[in-house]
Amino acid sequence: MLRFLTCLVLVLAAANLLNAQSGLTFPAQSSKRAAVSEQIGLCNIEIKYGRPGVKGREGKVWGTTVAHYGFIDQGFGTSTSAPWRAGADENTTILFSNEVKIEGKDLPAGKYGLFMANGETETTIIFSKANNAWGSYTYDPKDDALRVTVKNQNLSESVEWLKYEFENQSDNSAVIALKWEKRSIPFKVEVDVHKIQLASMARELTNLQGFGWEGFHAAANYCLQNNIALEQGLKWADQAMGPRFGGAKNFQTLSTKAGLLMKMGKESEAAAIYKEAMPMGTMQEVHAYGRTLLAAKKAKEAFEVFKFNHDKNPKQFTTIMGLVRGYSAIGDYPKALEQAKIALPMAPDTNNKSNIEAMIKKLEQNKDAN
Repeated sequence: MLRFLTCLVLVLAAANLLNAQSGLTFPAQSSKRAAVSEQIGLCNIEIKYGRPGVKGREGKVWGTTVAHYGFIDQGFGTSTSAPWRAGADENTTILFSNEVKIEGKDLPAGKYGLFMANGETETTIIFSKANNAWGSYTYDPKDDALRVTVKNQNLSESVEWLKYEFENQSDNSAVIALKWEKRSIPFKVEVDVHKIQLASMARELTNLQGFGWEGFHAAANYCLQNNIALEQGLKWADQAMGPRFGGAKNFQTLSTKAGLLMKMGKESEAAAIYKEAMPMGTMQEVHAYGRTLLAAKKAKEAFEVFKFNHDKNPKQFTTIMGLVRGYSAIGDYPKALEQAKIALPMAPDTNNKSNIEAMIKKLEQNKDAN
């Protein structure tokens, strides 16, 4: 075995030397090289690997010298107890731009060598701090950053060329699966998307993005929309309006601050700021605020906003529909029905018309149309 490996290395070295001396570019001599990447939130994940082919070895891949089980002495290099290289040729590597969780376990940001200790039903996946070796001939367990064990899965159809895929993706996670021959080896990666986003915004706001109100407002609005870091969001909202940061008092900045205060249970403060904001808002902005109040089950406040908008922008389809929703929310179904019949011929498209007709039927039955 040792003689065979030595000869193989010499042959590959000679071929590579010949290619290098020619000055021409040639593909890898043994397996295809590939890379796959994905982004979860702001976290970039990239896998680089060699793609061996099955090449007629169906049923003779797993648990053989092709993809051995457990830890073995490969008869070459410094490691006498080496896992599989999880690919071909040089290290398979996986890079995380931010800290992640692998199968629920913490792993810091960084670039890792990816190895696998295969088994018939489960596999131990190894993330090694050593990421620039050839294969696993110099593997050393002292370099392990993390090990996790996962269940293998069977594939109905054979995959000729080994590949890594991102599957079952969500806003904050994905499953990475190695697929080859008729086996899949999946492991779950989770990212604290909000933590990374908050840190990124704080960092960016010390740069050019912090030289105007828009950046601070966007950061504050992110906190509002995701109901996170409300105190920090409130600071950003104040900076979006403050003169030291090129701030501006407008409907956007004021309503975002008011929204944060409402989330924090400071409803009287929020109401005062919304009252200041409304004259600055467009018809659509004020209408959207009214809809937000309806969603928060604040019927009386919503009605007042819809009425304010209608008084400022009369005879508009949007503001008339606001009155329909406002009157309905406070239980005045006859007036809501009256406004709905006014809005019906003004409907800009068939979807709106159908929606109003459905609301009219509810109101005629003394039911809330919202």
